[in-house]
Amino acid sequence: MATNLQAYEDYLVKEKNYSPLTVRAYLDDINSFQEYLKEQSINLEEVVYPNVRNWIVILVEQNLSTTSVNRKISALKSYYKFLLKVKQISVNPLLKHKSLKTAKKVQIPFSEKELQDVFLINDYSNDFEGIRNRLVIELFYTTGIRRAELINLKLNSVNEIQKTIRVIGKRNKERIIPMLDCTLNLLKCYKEQRNHLEVIKDKEMLILSKTGNKVSESFVYRLINDYFSTVSKKEKKSPHVLRHSFATHLLNNGADLNSVKELLGHASLSSTQIYTHSSLAELKKVYQQAHPRSKK
Repeated sequence: MATNLQAYEDYLVKEKNYSPLTVRAYLDDINSFQEYLKEQSINLEEVVYPNVRNWIVILVEQNLSTTSVNRKISALKSYYKFLLKVKQISVNPLLKHKSLKTAKKVQIPFSEKELQDVFLINDYSNDFEGIRNRLVIELFYTTGIRRAELINLKLNSVNEIQKTIRVIGKRNKERIIPMLDCTLNLLKCYKEQRNHLEVIKDKEMLILSKTGNKVSESFVYRLINDYFSTVSKKEKKSPHVLRHSFATHLLNNGADLNSVKELLGHASLSSTQIYTHSSLAELKKVYQQAHPRSKK
């Protein structure tokens, strides 16, 4: 079975172009299911749907969220599709499985005031770390890129003449995003400080730690959480909330939904439309304040 897992990992990386984080999560979920099968003395190739359903019941009883359970089953479905493709099995036991229903959560973006405050209230030093930290926030908010996309930016990703940044998104899809002058100016200051680092180990990468290494996902998450904790009482303060704020503020200020879709790198409009919920809330607020009938 280890051979199958290695072949499956290669398939996810080389054919599906999944990110290392997604691949690791899929493999962890499959290993978790295999542990369950081992306890039940069931072979992976002999699994029938009732075995999967029993596992789902166990996961729910362990108080796993519906989203987490669905993610695990999604990984399992993908693996069985692979086994079917390589003729390791003849029937996919999850063929007719339907995901558990989840309550849709409306993401709450940072307000425009909170974004103004995060730059005004916080004390950014003029050294490498201070300028880099400000740049990270600027890049998230002015380009809407994902955390993994920011981490993997390279020095040659930025075209200062055309004022654009080249981003490699999910499944290695490339998109070009315009850059604001304020972000470009900050980027130039950062690059000057970057050149003065004593050691640069990851020479191609744009965003570095003070030791010259490519920054980690946990580092970037902590950076955003720490800075926004000074200006916001929202429960979630993450790079994704900044991406959500980017989209919401564009829509609130009249941007076309298709344009925002392209900037975010979404494959379909349905993915982008989740950001319209917050815009609708803003629209309702303006409507209530402005419509003559609201005062009667």
